[in-house]
Amino acid sequence: MGPLGHRLLVAFVLVALSSVLVLTVAALVGTARGLAATEDADRAAASTAAASAAAVAYAGAGGWAGADLSAADAVAADAGARLIVLDASGTVVKSPYGSGTGSGMGMGAMSSGRGYVVAPVVVDGATVGTVRLGFGTPTSGAAQQIAWAWIAVAAVAALLAALAMAWFVTGRIARPLARLTSTARAFAGGDRTARSEPADAAAPGELGELARAFDHTAEQVERSELARRRMAADLAHELRTPLAALQAGLEELRDGLVEPEAERLAALHRQSLRVGRVVGDLAELSAAETASLSLRRTPVDLAQVASDALVAARPATDAAGLSVEARLGDGAVVDGDSDRLHQVVGNLLVNTARHCRAGDTVTVSVGRTGTDAALVVSDTGPGIAAGDLPFVFDRLWRGRADREVAGSGIGLAVVRELVVAHGGSVRADSDGEHGTTFTVLLPLASAAPGPVG
Repeated sequence: MGPLGHRLLVAFVLVALSSVLVLTVAALVGTARGLAATEDADRAAASTAAASAAAVAYAGAGGWAGADLSAADAVAADAGARLIVLDASGTVVKSPYGSGTGSGMGMGAMSSGRGYVVAPVVVDGATVGTVRLGFGTPTSGAAQQIAWAWIAVAAVAALLAALAMAWFVTGRIARPLARLTSTARAFAGGDRTARSEPADAAAPGELGELARAFDHTAEQVERSELARRRMAADLAHELRTPLAALQAGLEELRDGLVEPEAERLAALHRQSLRVGRVVGDLAELSAAETASLSLRRTPVDLAQVASDALVAARPATDAAGLSVEARLGDGAVVDGDSDRLHQVVGNLLVNTARHCRAGDTVTVSVGRTGTDAALVVSDTGPGIAAGDLPFVFDRLWRGRADREVAGSGIGLAVVRELVVAHGGSVRADSDGEHGTTFTVLLPLASAAPGPVG
């Protein structure tokens, strides 16, 4: 079970031992007191009955002289006691040691402890004497021994059951953790297929949640590594061609094989711009990932930001032959960095311009939904394939339909990083055939005005 399992087992055993010990002591004390209380009640009842029988005898004889105390003596005998009757002056009327004042010699042993019970003899409202029952040693000892024996047996049985349950529960906790630890070590050692056991992942409670969380994290790590490998391949693809062209052109110029004509220099310049664009995109992504550390937050009207971004993106949308519609509502004021939010809208518009066809329509909407401001950029373009949709915001991701489209696949990753830095969320929706919709939700500023009208 490992160190954790042993510690859990020891803890459970200690709890079980302390619980059984407390319950056993409580049962023993309670049983002893209960038996003693029952015996005391029985003895008090016997002394009262003996006193009543003695009163009847006294009344029948007109005094203690000649009184027949056999009935009282029988009551005492039935209770397992010895009867002593004293008159009002304290003179012994009846005693197993004889009558008279001298007979009190043997009463010392009967007048101490729980074995001695006294009841007054009352006739016509007057106390004419006293009945004393001497029970000697309490008779509850045997009953207590029987009760304590059963309590001891029950305590041992409870302890064994507690130990068995502690072992079972410890195993149920420690074994899945041990398996998950082994799986985590295998994953850290390079086995990217290592996952938790299906039974552990399906288990209810925190252990099942832990196993599922590990599996989800492992999948994310595996996907991130795949993205990094794809990024390396894409970067190599993006940089290889312009660098090769630059190298070849510069070598030709160096060796004097060609003249430094303006057209050839312009071609080399275009290749350097392509390299610079890729490097710039990577720098932009790095800046977006640390945007939360550099945001200059102020109340920003998201509709105004969208309007300014539309103006800035007009050359790109016009060059792509797109028709642009703006539906900018009022009251969408957020607490954010206007330059970063302008970058979000601009990247979405540039992405749309790259992937839509001439004649398609782009609609930019700004409004409010609940406690969020909503920015929606939708188009009537070819859409995004269902298999590519979950990855559109990943770094350097380019779908199967985008291989011939210019771009590094960083723009939407920048959008996600900036939106998350503002405490918002972004999602993409598409049926793969009839356009794509990007929805950005940002928390409204606390003092955001309500809709006009």
